[in-house]
Amino acid sequence: MAEPDGRRRRPAVSCSLCRRRKIRCNRETPCSNCLRSRSEACVYENPKHTPPFPRHHLGQGQTTDSGLAPRSRESMPIDRVSSTSWSTLPSHPSSSLVTGSTGASTPTSQPSAQDAESMRLKLRIQQLEDQLCRSTLRPTQSPVSTPNSNIETTSSRLGGTFHVSYESGASGQPQAIARSITHKTRLFGQSHWAVNGVFLIRDIFEMIEVHLRKETSNAWSGIERCKSLARVIKARRAPPWPSPPTPDLPPKEIADALVDCYLRTTEAIYRILHIPTFRRDYEALWVSNTAPDTAFLVQLKLVLAIGAITYDEQFSLRASAVRWVYEAQIWVSGFKFKSRLDIQSLQTNLLLLLAQERVGVGGDSMWILVGTLLRKAIYIGLHRDPVRLPQMTAFAAEMRRRLWNTILEVALQSSLTSGGPPFISLDDFDTAPPGNFDDDQLVTDDPVPKPADNFTQVSIAIALRKTFPHRLAVTKFLNDLASPGTYEETLRLDAELRAAYKALGRTLQASDFLMHRYLSSLHVPYFGPALHETAYAFSRKVVVESSLKIWRAACPSWSLMAARPRGDAAPSDGDDLPRLAVCSSGFYPTVAIHAALLIALELRTQLQEEESLSPVPLRPDLLSVLDDAKAWCLRVIKAGETNVKGYLLMSVVSAQIEGLMRGLGKDEVAELLAKAVENVEERCLPILEEMAAAQGQGEGAVDGLQQVSLATPVEAMEDWGFMISDALFIPGNTEPMSWIFNDDINPAVPSLW
Repeated sequence: MAEPDGRRRRPAVSCSLCRRRKIRCNRETPCSNCLRSRSEACVYENPKHTPPFPRHHLGQGQTTDSGLAPRSRESMPIDRVSSTSWSTLPSHPSSSLVTGSTGASTPTSQPSAQDAESMRLKLRIQQLEDQLCRSTLRPTQSPVSTPNSNIETTSSRLGGTFHVSYESGASGQPQAIARSITHKTRLFGQSHWAVNGVFLIRDIFEMIEVHLRKETSNAWSGIERCKSLARVIKARRAPPWPSPPTPDLPPKEIADALVDCYLRTTEAIYRILHIPTFRRDYEALWVSNTAPDTAFLVQLKLVLAIGAITYDEQFSLRASAVRWVYEAQIWVSGFKFKSRLDIQSLQTNLLLLLAQERVGVGGDSMWILVGTLLRKAIYIGLHRDPVRLPQMTAFAAEMRRRLWNTILEVALQSSLTSGGPPFISLDDFDTAPPGNFDDDQLVTDDPVPKPADNFTQVSIAIALRKTFPHRLAVTKFLNDLASPGTYEETLRLDAELRAAYKALGRTLQASDFLMHRYLSSLHVPYFGPALHETAYAFSRKVVVESSLKIWRAACPSWSLMAARPRGDAAPSDGDDLPRLAVCSSGFYPTVAIHAALLIALELRTQLQEEESLSPVPLRPDLLSVLDDAKAWCLRVIKAGETNVKGYLLMSVVSAQIEGLMRGLGKDEVAELLAKAVENVEERCLPILEEMAAAQGQGEGAVDGLQQVSLATPVEAMEDWGFMISDALFIPGNTEPMSWIFNDDINPAVPSLW
């Protein structure tokens, strides 16, 4: 503060005793004058000018800096400054300083000792505050050591341009591990299947490209014919836009079957609806003469759309399911609906999210959409347990817990599939898991949950919630930016996930598919290096065995199932998962084809490792996956999938394995690969033509529509949700690898990828 005469008072830099005596102070602790006078009250009132280096006094006229180099106080470690300060300050009012060999001391009077203690405490407080201030201003370092990151850019005519981010130097990692892949404007984390899947077979496409440059082949033109016809079929499936909800429903016997399919599959895992209430409103819909409630009608049509996926083996109601999802999209996007934040709107949003992914209709990826849904749920307080909210009924409380549990599950699964961070942590919510109630218990007064060992309509959801922290840790480890990414952490997470899964016993037998997906995803980043590095042998074994279990769960004995009568509309529980893998889009078929690809890569590596020795005896259970996978891909196309890339992928990998088994040379293997590409048209085009004819189009009409679709700009088609990427099959295209990532650009069209 300025003095009245306009001059500013200088801050005091001398100790209190020297200022009072008006003598020069050398500004040490204690200063020379206080030493000579044997006073303990050498304190400084201005902490900003406290001497930087207190001294220990060894004897009269002898001082030392305690071995400290003459550097500024700010450059000292905090712990060093703290310990030095404490060691030089008086610890008790009656303590004395050593000033000679006799150790004599002069006690001070009681008032002086009290003043000294008070000043000493003030000084110490100021010193601690200064240290805290300096520590908070310093740049913080992450507790996790970040390995060096290197970006490798690869570009080829067939492979396109992509950037692989490797991390090296991490503890326990003998080889650099791919952490992410950047392609155009998209970044994929480790859990995305393409990061550690399709790029392991880049050599196959390079070999095909070199061979086709030398030889005249119709391979790419045949693939293009398949793609052109696929565009026509998908365009015909889409209803006019906009398509507002209508009261039209299928016959009741079909609707009943579709509802049962939904309740038996999706609702058993993702608890969204209160089944007795839903069935009551559903039955009333068929007997009432009044116009149905639009909100319930939209929910019902979404239930029918999801149930139609497992209704039969051909997804014969696909066109109807697409129309029902379009109607729900129009209604949800309406202004009045968007302004509503309640339980019913969240139920509808969840149903729409699942229907868009599985039927293959939507704009953004599920991972993007679930982020909005998560924030809506938090906005209405689902992340807080009902006991911490205003009092409500047991029914309302349990429905809130169930919906929040489902939102967590969908958010985690979408993160694993897309390779994006989950953006949720265990600290973000305190909502308890759902209680072990059957649905009809919730409408009674003061319901009591059943014992944990009693199976109820919510048992699977409860079991999954028990493993949620471990599965969340796996997903964060794979996709979070600050993940340590060490192999030791991989093994630790593996042990914890296995222990949590084993503790559930038989409760989650129906969810083996899901749990093994997390195990496989955890070890897949090390699968590529493990093919050539023994340090990761355990990961190689886990990936192969988990992939085999995933494949057999999704595709059990296809040779036997092919002989069964087709069109059975009353599937058993054992048929539901295989039908989801064949007929749906998104998670289930992607996981299945990825498992088959990893098994194929293991077989290829075994052959390459022993190619100079005698023929390698391959495991029959692994070898059978190759033929089963090609047959499975054809069944997927017959069920309405128009994308032939799954069959193409498995065909070329199988051809390379066949060439290695026969001991063929590089050129002969390349010829086999080219023939495998040509075979795609021979096997897939007739199925697509039959599919187009079933839409009511004759051969001539199909040819005409092909010409129209080929003349339509791709940009215009993308606006209508018909994302067609023919980059792989267009000569000279600069980014042909974009065909791999179709689902993340726009999953509106059913796609294996």
